[in-house]
Amino acid sequence: MILNLPSPCVVVLVGPGASGKTTWAQAHFPADTIVSSDRLRALAGAGEDDIAASTDAFALLEQIVAVRLRRRLTTVIDTLGLDTDRRLAWLELARRHDLPCVAVAFDTPAAECRARNRGRAKRIPADALTAQLRAWRRVRDLLGTEGYAEVLAPQPVRVVPAAFVTSSRAAERQRERPTGLRFGLHLSTFTFTGGTPATAERLREIAAAAEDAGFDAIYVMDHFRQIPQIGRAWENFLESYTTLAYLAACTTRARLGALVTGVTYRNVAHLGKIVATLDVLSGGRAVCGLGLAWFAAEHAAYGWDFPPVDRRYALLEDALRLLPLLWGPGSPAFEGRVLSVPEAACYPRPLQEHVPIILGGGGERRTLRLAARHADAANVLGDLDTVRHKAAVLRAHCAEAGREPIELTHLCTALVGADDREVAALVDRLRSPRQDPARYAAAMHAGTVDDHVGRFRELAEAGVAEVMVRLPDLTDAEPLARLAKVISAFR
Repeated sequence: MILNLPSPCVVVLVGPGASGKTTWAQAHFPADTIVSSDRLRALAGAGEDDIAASTDAFALLEQIVAVRLRRRLTTVIDTLGLDTDRRLAWLELARRHDLPCVAVAFDTPAAECRARNRGRAKRIPADALTAQLRAWRRVRDLLGTEGYAEVLAPQPVRVVPAAFVTSSRAAERQRERPTGLRFGLHLSTFTFTGGTPATAERLREIAAAAEDAGFDAIYVMDHFRQIPQIGRAWENFLESYTTLAYLAACTTRARLGALVTGVTYRNVAHLGKIVATLDVLSGGRAVCGLGLAWFAAEHAAYGWDFPPVDRRYALLEDALRLLPLLWGPGSPAFEGRVLSVPEAACYPRPLQEHVPIILGGGGERRTLRLAARHADAANVLGDLDTVRHKAAVLRAHCAEAGREPIELTHLCTALVGADDREVAALVDRLRSPRQDPARYAAAMHAGTVDDHVGRFRELAEAGVAEVMVRLPDLTDAEPLARLAKVISAFR
């Protein structure tokens, strides 16, 4: 199994000459991540064997390593690594910049090192190699005491976003003992191939491809212009419930909803009517996502009131209580903290006996407590450890409310490639010219099919029932075929 190292990281190669360090580094890392004392000797002197240039070469190496670590770039330090003071200085520098640092120990037999050296065009002097072999025997026993994240033997490795470091083992668990997981497609951009005139056609193609790929649901963001976390305000952005109505006509199976509806954007009773209509026209497939609303600039741009957070929480709690009344029998009066509805009536009522409500947000004191009391699911963001923690908090709130645990769902981004080469090509094509590839890959969760199978298995093990996935390259239907291979692992 290939070992996954977290991106970014520092890799210190340690071993005598001719032990295979440079060959191993070149086989597993991009050339521009490797800082080689030999190459710098050639740059500072007359060639890699210009020993007189060693002092200048190492001065350059220290400067380059310092700059790369300060910029949090994966760095492979290709020297003999036998100088303990230098190793410890690199380790301390990595810690200062919060970078994991691993040592790779090249314990190649002395006879093999000497044989390799004899085959070189430019050999290490025999006495120098003997001294290195002798020093290596002393250093080998020190490495485990120096405090590296790991001390590795040379083996196949790859550098991946932190979310995928343990995914290989999780993917293996999914193959051996499959578990189920629902998948929702999260539509957050509408800048499709062909521009505005092709929007309806692209959206129809994507919806059909999503159902073919095995998605259980399709969600849209409830905004009126693009949010700054994803794009620019003037990019094409469709109104949510109009889009969901169109998707109802383009699909037959997938559940449909806004993830999540801002509670400040519409009269709540009117929202209940909208969701009920969507449920009827979709054949009973509506999901009602609700959230506190956060985008103050959007409210200002449209002239909407943006109440203080306490009032928005009061409105949200009222909405959670009112909507089921609207969708139920009769026309009861409702008096809430801030809402008063004389007749909670909605005809036709939804086809579903109970329209599921997903509450978005991970606030532990208010939002998750409201979800535990009134919703069917809570949708949270964050890494695996955060999700595990939120799941525990949600369970505790449900127990306090006297309810069985409600579902936990998770919204995330995924950029899926068939293999590492395709992943790198996607990252290079989609990132902005000034954006560091590794940072973009981490932000987009760029990984192979197997990486994502493992990541989603870990989320399922953390208690997630459904993942809502945003695909950053969804300008047409093609990316859905790649994610279909991930979904199939959970069927």
